[in-house]
Parts: sequence; C-alpha cells; structure tokens
Amino acid sequence: MKFCKKYQEYMKGQEKKLPSLGIKKLKKILKKCRGDCQRGRPDVNGFLNIQNCPQRCPVCDGTFFPCLVEEMSAVVGCFNERAQKLLDLHLAPGLKRYLFWFKSKLKRNHVALGQEGKDLVTYALVNAIALRKILKKYDKIHYSKQGQAFKSQVQSMHIEILQSPWLCELMAFQINLRETEAKTKSRTAPSLFEGCYLQFNDGKPSLCCELFDSVKADIDLTCSICLDTVFDPVSLTCGHIFCYMCACSAASVDIVDGLKAVEPKEKCPLCRETGVHEGAVHLEELNILLNRRCREYWEQRRETERVERIKQQKEHWDSLCRAFAGV
Repeated sequence: MKFCKKYQEYMKGQEKKLPSLGIKKLKKILKKCRGDCQRGRPDVNGFLNIQNCPQRCPVCDGTFFPCLVEEMSAVVGCFNERAQKLLDLHLAPGLKRYLFWFKSKLKRNHVALGQEGKDLVTYALVNAIALRKILKKYDKIHYSKQGQAFKSQVQSMHIEILQSPWLCELMAFQINLRETEAKTKSRTAPSLFEGCYLQFNDGKPSLCCELFDSVKADIDLTCSICLDTVFDPVSLTCGHIFCYMCACSAASVDIVDGLKAVEPKEKCPLCRETGVHEGAVHLEELNILLNRRCREYWEQRRETERVERIKQQKEHWDSLCRAFAGV
C-alpha cells in the first residue's frame, strides 16, 4: 500500500478530526505543474529547463508552497496545543490538577494520558513523513533540490513538527510513564509507545523515537553553551535546547528576570536566529527524566547552580536597593 493511502486511512481513523496535509491535492498541483513544464520549457538541447522552477513557475509559487505552509501551520498548531494541554494536565499540582481533571474529558488515570501521548507522538511523526514524501515528490518532478531547500525554510518559520519542543516533552513523558508503571509493576495497563527511549553515546544523552518508514526523531540533549547534559532544560522557539541558566547568561539577563526579560534582538546561541526567547518552553518532563537517569550529575549540578542563583539574587536585590536609595 502506498504511503498516500496509508496516510489518508490513518487520518480518517482518528476519533477527532485533526488537521492534515492534503497529499492528494498537492500531488494534483504537481501533476499540473509537470504537464505545464513538459509543454513549454525545452532548452536548446531538447531537455526541460527545470532550473527556472520554482522561480518562474506560477503553479509552485502561487499554489503548492503556500498551500503546504498553511496546512503545516495548522498541523503544528493543533499538535502544540493538544500536547501542552495534556502535559499541563499531567504536571498540574494539587487543586489545579483536580480542576484540570474536572474540565478534561480524559479518564482519571495514567493509562488514558499515556495513550493520548502515544497518539500525539504518532500524529507528529506521521505528518513529518508526509511532509518529507511530498517534498521528495516535488524534487523528483522538477529534477531539483528546491523541496529540500523549502524544508529549511519551514524550520525557520517554526512549522517543522519535529522541531517542536512539545514533541521532546511528549517523548520524555512516555519514558517517564513507562518507568513509573514498571516500578509499580502494573499489569493491567497496555504497553506504551516503545519507540521512545533515552540513549547515551560516549556519555552524551539523546532522546530518540522511531516509527515506520525509517523516520527517526533524534534530539541531542547536550547544551551547546556549557557542553554538558542540559540541566533545568529550556527550548527556544527555534527548537534548540539549553540549560536555563546558560540561556539566560547567553542572552545577558540574570536568573531573577529570566528569559521573559530578553530583548527581541538577542539571538539563539546556536542558529543565531533573533526573537526566539519569547515563548521559550521549560521542559519539565525532560527535567524529570534526566534527574532520574543522571542522579549523581544532577545533584552536583543542582548544588553548583544553587550557589550561583543565590549570588545573582543577592546582586539583583542589592541593585534594586541602591536604585531605590538613589545611590
């Protein structure tokens, strides 16, 4: 069975109607584009002058890519919203948790949460495959690499679903839930998404998730600033993950003010994109997972950062007192 048909059957099988890529419609657009190219773009040697597309192709510029951007934006927006709601429900403390349970239609147990998380991870990876397939089809028709170039543009627009910080959180959530059930020796719960796992290569951790069709999400968990395992991890909107204190230091703000005080002109330390600190996501599930797996390192790092945080808080309040006193 071809992927297009598998994809359509998967989306139809969802209990709730979710945004998806109109692969069939996009293929029709490409078919029309191919027909136009074959009818009117031969070069002096009789071959198609495919180098002029998409720059001079009204079909691609005016229909295919804008349609793809719109559909991917809807998919990523839906995924982020549902993932955030699920994790807020799981991590909410005390009375707030009961209020979430009361408003939510999910059953009040971890099995329902785990299944919902599994479905969201699958939804993300299936749509990542769909995007890869349609861009590969585009390149095949045009004998170009414009599809791959467009994928880079999608990443810069923050509508690449594998780039979403909520995917990282859901993967960590699945592993945490699986380990919790293993400790309690729960036999009634169904098996969770076994494709998510934490691996260490030369002591460097990474989150991995595999699905059919050889698609693999591999998220590096080494902070590119301190070059160590991320501690109190935060993901900027560009998708890069750093230690919270490292991200604050790189953006020239103290830990008291936090990333909300970062100027819009400040850049990501890795990709140098601006405006990525507003909307940064604290990765709470990932923090729990690394705390469990790297206990000794975590305790050492916690003590080190505690001293630094106290120092910065003291300096912050001293400066406020001096400003108030007019010194």
